[in-house]
Amino acid sequence: MSGASIIDGKAVAAQVRADIAGKVEALKSAHGFTPGLAVVLVGEDPASQVYVRNKGQQTKEVGMNSIEHKLPDTTSEAEILALVDSLNKDAGVHGILVQLPLPKHVNSEKVLNAIDPAKDVDGFHPVNVGRLWVGEPALAPCTPTGSLILAKSVQENLSGMNAVIIGRSNIVGKPMAALLLRENCTVTVAHSRTKDIQSVVKGADLVVAAVGIAEFVKGDWIKPGAIVIDVGINRVEVPGGKAKLKGDVAFAEAAAVAGAITPVPGGVGPMTIACLLKNTLQAAQMQHGLEITA
Repeated sequence: MSGASIIDGKAVAAQVRADIAGKVEALKSAHGFTPGLAVVLVGEDPASQVYVRNKGQQTKEVGMNSIEHKLPDTTSEAEILALVDSLNKDAGVHGILVQLPLPKHVNSEKVLNAIDPAKDVDGFHPVNVGRLWVGEPALAPCTPTGSLILAKSVQENLSGMNAVIIGRSNIVGKPMAALLLRENCTVTVAHSRTKDIQSVVKGADLVVAAVGIAEFVKGDWIKPGAIVIDVGINRVEVPGGKAKLKGDVAFAEAAAVAGAITPVPGGVGPMTIACLLKNTLQAAQMQHGLEITA
């Protein structure tokens, strides 16, 4: 493996959290309030429980209030909507996150759309989606925001770069396109129906892989010196051993060609919670009519 520099998501996420902690402290001393993040967890999904625990821990570490609502999977949709409504009205709650997946009897879209857009720190509400696309201040989804920060840790000014995003999901692909357009990139969104996808990717100065297929992007697809951001987290069974996590990019092959690349794990993953905290700080500042420094 040659020259690609490895983008350390853990280190960058730690820098983001340290910056947030300083700004939270400044908010407390200058304005007398503490940003609060409310997380709603319904049911016993093990991965969700771990994720929520990590969120709570990191929220407290940056000096914010962590408010957790853990509900049984028998909780009705009406009860969840009532809780969301009460959190919308609670001045001490600046960010609301409803952990997915929700139980099958609950309409997830209905619940997410019930969150006040000003407190929608996941950035999934149609109002925030619209604001993002028209260039207004918006709470943007955490994974694309983290991916952008990682790309800019390699090259601060992305203006004029050819960027190819592989994947068109509402959670990563589409908001990533909006964020990169804001950075004055020329953006192509490739997907499962893209013809000759290898040639499309080959022209990219910046590749964001978010297709959900292990090692889909091969080394010979990558333009020499390109920045590669691998959003994929795929569990791959290994004979006689535990499942391994692999990204959407064939890492060793791509690292031999790229200028910089994120590993899996340890790349985009750590940025997601850091950017959730960043959004909570931004939401708190907006709700209090303060300058956005998040």
